[in-house]
Amino acid sequence: MQIPLTIADHLRRAELVYGDRVAFVDEPDQVAAPLPDLTYRRVGELSRAMAAGLDQMGLDLGARVAMVSHNASRLLVFLFGTSAFGRVGVPINFRLNAEEVQYIVDHSGAEVLIMDPELEADLGDVKVGTRLLAGEESDSLFLEGVEPLPWAPDENATATINYTSGTTARPKGVEMTHRNLWLNAAVFGWQTGVNDRDVYLHTLPMFHCNGWGMPYAMTGMGGKHIVLRKVDGHEILRRIAEHGVTLLCGAPAVLSAVLDAAADWGGEIPGRGTMRCVVAGAPPPTRTIERVETELGWEFIQIYGLTETAPLLTMNRNRSEWDDDTPAERAARLSRAGAPALGVTLDTAPDGELLARSNHVLKSYWAQPEATADALANDWFHTGDGATIADDNFATITDRKKDVIISGGENVSSIEVEDTLFSHPAVAEVAVIGVPDEKWGETIKALVVLAPGSGTDVDTESQPDEQALIDHCREKLAHFKCPTSVEFRDELARTATGKLQKFKLRAPYWEGMAKQVN
Repeated sequence: MQIPLTIADHLRRAELVYGDRVAFVDEPDQVAAPLPDLTYRRVGELSRAMAAGLDQMGLDLGARVAMVSHNASRLLVFLFGTSAFGRVGVPINFRLNAEEVQYIVDHSGAEVLIMDPELEADLGDVKVGTRLLAGEESDSLFLEGVEPLPWAPDENATATINYTSGTTARPKGVEMTHRNLWLNAAVFGWQTGVNDRDVYLHTLPMFHCNGWGMPYAMTGMGGKHIVLRKVDGHEILRRIAEHGVTLLCGAPAVLSAVLDAAADWGGEIPGRGTMRCVVAGAPPPTRTIERVETELGWEFIQIYGLTETAPLLTMNRNRSEWDDDTPAERAARLSRAGAPALGVTLDTAPDGELLARSNHVLKSYWAQPEATADALANDWFHTGDGATIADDNFATITDRKKDVIISGGENVSSIEVEDTLFSHPAVAEVAVIGVPDEKWGETIKALVVLAPGSGTDVDTESQPDEQALIDHCREKLAHFKCPTSVEFRDELARTATGKLQKFKLRAPYWEGMAKQVN
């Protein structure tokens, strides 16, 4: 017997086993009236009602339905109300401008766009067949008490199209099948220990890889979802305390916000000894990892993956063999991307690019056969990341291929330089980029945000200057790897998921140059 794997399985089990349990607790502070606390039985009813409403609109099975929104219970319902009943969900990054959203709507062929009312002023000119503002308008889509049209389950059917960030070109639409999403959720949930006692805080944008699969994994296991609309360190700590949160996912910037908030938090840090935080998006500084253990008392888990891999490829979680290590030693071990997740095979190409095979790898790029062929050449997914794989099979990401700085013929990992700068107590954020140089081709520049209230240098009582940070690097790195200049910034350009947008940071320095680094 072989039963097709579809994300409807997660919703069905939640209804059967945990029907009366509170499932979704909506963000109270939003423009649209928040949904009331939803039980899993009610989530199932609303998901079917949404599907029936799309039937009534005349949308065929397989039609694309898009939603651009901050985190919200309605977005969670959308993920099930579209894909679980045979249509294709297209979650869109809420930080994109009108032109970018219009491109995704047009490229995906979305016939319906549900829009967060907070975004209406910026995105109100986007053209689409049917546009509904999230809230009363989108709720009118729910056709209660009507069963949606039957869909013959197909695990190889496209469930969602998730668009990449488009850092170097137009974004690509990543087709995720039901099988991709199901197996990613299963492996991710298993390896992070998801269970029905868990309370999950949505610090990660739900549009991003469909919340890394946690909406499905948590639902299938009957865990409680707490919706957080916008990342704020104090608010994260407050909700952990209020709801008994045990798990969250996010970029290193989320941890930085929490650590900053913890500095003036009165009393015991919420979640000490019970919280697990899963981090991806960029290798966090080892200092940050150590502080998560020592200052917060939370378990730090690192994963690595991409939109194209659903995302899970590797996981790095504390092991019994490391119990006798110091926090600093554990942090160093945990700074690696991790070992292959269950069902994942990794290798490196001759040029150092990390290659992957897994059940989570994309079906294709929507309507982009050449890009698909390139990404899946020789039956491997080409990540675009440089990496090394140690004898213990743990992978370390050395850099994005496009972020490797080649100065005077030497390859320099920006990640290595950033980690070194992070070890300076006054550095809160840093991005290392290559900038043009007549002699060396390109040279190393550090863009630095200083820690609030930092006024201490390693050697002086004054705020560190450019030379002090360069000297700090020279104490720890080969000189060819050290920045030749440091520029202080108030903030650094980031994506909605907290990743540094280095292409934006580089652009002013390379403008008008024949050679471009992207």
